[in-house]
Amino acid sequence: MPAPPVAMIYTCYEMIQDCRAGLPEGWSYFLTQYVPVIRGFLAHYYPERESDRALIERVLVTLHQPESSLFQSLDPAPERAFVSELRQRVLAAVEADRASAAPEVPIDIETLGAALEPLTLTEKLTAWFETMRYADAVTGRMLRMSPETAAKIRGRAAELVRGSVDAWRSSLLADNGPLLGQAAAAQSTKDCLPAKAFFDVIDGRTTWRGREEMERHVKGCWHCLDHFCRLLEVVDVLRASKPLAEAEVESYKRLLGIQAPKRPFWKRGAG
Repeated sequence: MPAPPVAMIYTCYEMIQDCRAGLPEGWSYFLTQYVPVIRGFLAHYYPERESDRALIERVLVTLHQPESSLFQSLDPAPERAFVSELRQRVLAAVEADRASAAPEVPIDIETLGAALEPLTLTEKLTAWFETMRYADAVTGRMLRMSPETAAKIRGRAAELVRGSVDAWRSSLLADNGPLLGQAAAAQSTKDCLPAKAFFDVIDGRTTWRGREEMERHVKGCWHCLDHFCRLLEVVDVLRASKPLAEAEVESYKRLLGIQAPKRPFWKRGAG
């Protein structure tokens, strides 16, 4: 009796290359694994649009276009780095589809940076996760601290911010989250760190000296601080994500005109 087909390890590196080449293998894998991730980002950042299938379809059509920057300008990358970039594209697409309302009480990143200057890096990360609209419990899980510690840090950060602005409200950071995130992303410099530097810290592979150098840079760089938070977020998101049901995959494949892949026997890799 012949042996059953052996499941292939199909990595994110291969998926990016196949999607770039327009191959059905890559797009089938992308839909199966990352539509749930897209939905997760919508559920968190735009809960009122979580069930908006038309929006998801527009996002997928945009990503599927040959000129999509997600695949054409992104080098093959580990899964977590890829999902961090996917997050940026999804949030930008939603804002382009229907921009978030302007905050009633604005704060710019320079004012926020000056207010939070006395904080340590961990404290700044905790405060920045508030701009990403994460509650104390989830922030604590991502930063490996208790919810009570996260709340205490945020209380101190709120007092610093309150003393630096003319108008204030308890939801100030969350209300300004989209604009602050865009501002941080735009502050990239040649000295900014690659994703690998953060993953080495997250995964415990860095040296003490490497960690100190990373912390010294990130503490004064909003672009890298935001990047670090996004990567911590992605680790948490992927841990909870489940593949999309086959029936839904097929419906999205029809939408994008994707034929059946030639390599059906794969399982999710860690690439």
